Amino acid sequence: MWRGLWTLVARAARGPRSPRPCTRQGSGAPAPGSGATVFALSSGQGRCGIAVIRTSGPASGQALRSLTAPRDLPPARKACLRLLSDPRSGEPLDRALVLWFPGPQSFTGEDCAEFHVHGGPAVVSGVLQALGSVPGLRPAEAGEFTRRAFALGKLSLTEVEGLADLIHAETEAQRRQALRQLDGELSHLCRGWAETLTKALAHVEAYIDFGEDDNLEEGILDRADSEVRELEVALGAHLRDARRGQRLRSGAHVVVAGPPNAGKSSLVNLLSRKPVSIVSPEPGTTRDVLETPVDLAGFPALLSDTAGVREGVGPVEQEGVRRAQKRCGDPSTGPPLLTRARHQHHLQGCLDALGHYKQAKDLALAAEALRVARGHLTRITGGGGTEEILDIIFQDFCVGK
Repeated sequence: MWRGLWTLVARAARGPRSPRPCTRQGSGAPAPGSGATVFALSSGQGRCGIAVIRTSGPASGQALRSLTAPRDLPPARKACLRLLSDPRSGEPLDRALVLWFPGPQSFTGEDCAEFHVHGGPAVVSGVLQALGSVPGLRPAEAGEFTRRAFALGKLSLTEVEGLADLIHAETEAQRRQALRQLDGELSHLCRGWAETLTKALAHVEAYIDFGEDDNLEEGILDRADSEVRELEVALGAHLRDARRGQRLRSGAHVVVAGPPNAGKSSLVNLLSRKPVSIVSPEPGTTRDVLETPVDLAGFPALLSDTAGVREGVGPVEQEGVRRAQKRCGDPSTGPPLLTRARHQHHLQGCLDALGHYKQAKDLALAAEALRVARGHLTRITGGGGTEEILDIIFQDFCVGK
């Protein structure tokens, strides 16, 4: 009997199958493992002290040998000073630091190489052209390095999103939140919840198959119900607090409104620490909506200085008042500004499925509700996602990341 029970546990633990590697990288690029090696400039464009060019794929070692002298690979994960030359003409390109990251101990999980060259445009262009001449190499698509890391299991989907947020972070608070997600806090939380559902599902399926067996432990369904109730409480608390993180990521839009000469423009200038708005004792000085981004103790905000709300004496001031009233609409109406709506969608879907579990009159239907709930949790971290969703997530990455 216990052998059959463990079979059920293993079957429940497997859950939905992981998605197959994607076969499209935005514009028809091959998927990881297809034999293609990609390269790109990973640092910013323009003149700089050091520019980082990276490769990922099976031909990375050949690319490193082709451009460097001596031709042997450097020790793994140790920077070495090498002369870079064009493999076609032998012309020297730069004297640079190179690093070799053999897979799977690399960012993408594939063989990777990095060239830390001087940041002049001519140097960067010369090295990129030289890499393009190596057989088996092609320029990377936007976000392709990170997408390969996801496809090869180096990052979960929530960690990918944390990396994207870290790249775009403009304030300290945004940086801290992005690092927490990149470190896998949300992934670990969702996996823990999924394990709870796996146990509950195993208990339900065990009762379905062995309910009449005297050797089956008593109270097995009660434990499943208790686990579901605890998970419902945790999900509900997380959903009620979810918009705090979303607002931090996207920033707040703060409209400064009120009667004329109330100090709106002075407040905006004080918070932004620069003379954004003209300050005058004359009513109606601010005629249009003036906007400026600010960092309020680590939280990003867009301040809008508006015209004083009063009966305007002229058409210009009336237009300013009309615009001020349109920015100050009821914040409780309209769609919420959720930048990671898919997280909330799947958590709500999981909670709804748990509700169906409690209402189910048949144990088979209850078990199916638990599978659906678990499926929503695994999709948050990347299991069962569609290629179209992945394309949307990765399109925000720059080329070289």
